[in-house]
Amino acid sequence: MEGRRDGPAKGIALWVAAADPSVREESGMEVGLIGLGKMGTGIAKSLLRAGHRVTVFNRTRARAEALRADGATVAGSVAEACRGEAVLTMVADDAALEGVVTGEGGILASLRRGGIHVSLSTISTALSDRLAEEHSKAGQEFVAAPVFGRPEAAEAAKLAVVAAGPPTSVQRCKPLFEAMGPKLFVVGERSSMANVVKLSGNFLIATVLESLAEALTFARKSGVDPGLLLEFLTTTMFTAPVYKTYGELIVQGKHEPAGFALPLGLKDVRLVLQAAEAASVPMPIASVLRDRFVTAMARGNQDKDWSVIGRVAAEDAGLPPVKN
Repeated sequence: MEGRRDGPAKGIALWVAAADPSVREESGMEVGLIGLGKMGTGIAKSLLRAGHRVTVFNRTRARAEALRADGATVAGSVAEACRGEAVLTMVADDAALEGVVTGEGGILASLRRGGIHVSLSTISTALSDRLAEEHSKAGQEFVAAPVFGRPEAAEAAKLAVVAAGPPTSVQRCKPLFEAMGPKLFVVGERSSMANVVKLSGNFLIATVLESLAEALTFARKSGVDPGLLLEFLTTTMFTAPVYKTYGELIVQGKHEPAGFALPLGLKDVRLVLQAAEAASVPMPIASVLRDRFVTAMARGNQDKDWSVIGRVAAEDAGLPPVKN
């Protein structure tokens, strides 16, 4: 599979995957996928459609069984999911990933020498570096490849993948990345570089959420139709999809079902602050975002999409919730 490489920076490549299903079929890999939440399930379906042989594992077995109809093999344990040339993980946080990797019968103990662990999760930079070291000691490879996109993008193979790790390992995994979406950003050889990119992106999305929440609340309380304001802004100065997608969720008060749950957003903001402190980088806006997300959590929004921050802004202004 060939792609287009853009960008002059040394050690950094942006690949746009070639859209040739027949080539993808020929390059099918035997892989495991651990973690079948909304994102993991969508990714599994995209990999299977692209011709990869996927063995899936999830603590709640019913989620894995649901993928049999799509062609997946169901594993009874983490070890069974590690029998291929690579195993992908898409789990909620650092603790969950550490448990899957280092626990009894985990990836470190089960993956073959030369096998690749591809972490798709949003995790801390510190854990990413530590996993790279531990896998290397075990004769395995580690690639960090967090993704951008909501669950519907995962199932439609429209994710953007950010990868970092040993160049040969990243290259071996390209057919997997290309099955997930049209863009692959290879940022460097140190795995945590990919996690920095992911955390930076999620931080920017969180700032968009808060700024949209405040602006739309200001408009609404001042008698301006927030829906018309959003339409104007997203067809003129703010045309990026993130403004339209999240702006519509806020205007409509549509925070369920959660595409990206509020607790995960809070987790990511905390990871940004931790990594920034370790690098001696002040990020005052991130501190504000953490407090706003804590406020939203304190008001019982744990099961809501992180766009529920729009409701928090409205409540602070004395406005009733938008009826969805």
